[in-house]
Amino acid sequence: MVTITYQGQTVTCPVGANLRRVLLQHQLTVHNGGAQLINCRGLGTCGTCAVQIVGPVSEANWRDRARRSLPPHDPQRHLRLACQTQVLGDIQVIKYEGFWGQGTQPLESPSG
Repeated sequence: MVTITYQGQTVTCPVGANLRRVLLQHQLTVHNGGAQLINCRGLGTCGTCAVQIVGPVSEANWRDRARRSLPPHDPQRHLRLACQTQVLGDIQVIKYEGFWGQGTQPLESPSG
C-alpha cells in the first residue's frame, strides 16, 4: 500500500490505483465548485481534475497530454489529470484554484 496526502488528509491505496477514484472513495474531491457536478466522470476530456503531484505516478497518457494542451490549461505547467493518473508510490497532491484547477494559488481545503 502507498499513501496519498491531499488537503491535510492522508489515505492509502494499492500501487497502480487510479488517483481520482481513490480520492473520491475517501470523500475527497479533486473538483472545485461547480466542477463537482459538471465534469467528465473520469474520461479525461474536461480537465477539471487537474492537480500537481509530488511523487511517483504513471506517465501522462495521450488523453492527459491532449486535454492539458488546451486552454485554460498550459502544457508547460506541471499538472496532471487525476482521472488519468495511477499512483505508483507515496505522493502529495496539490489542487489549485479555478474551475479547472488552473489557477496559481493552491487550495488549503476542499471548496464547495
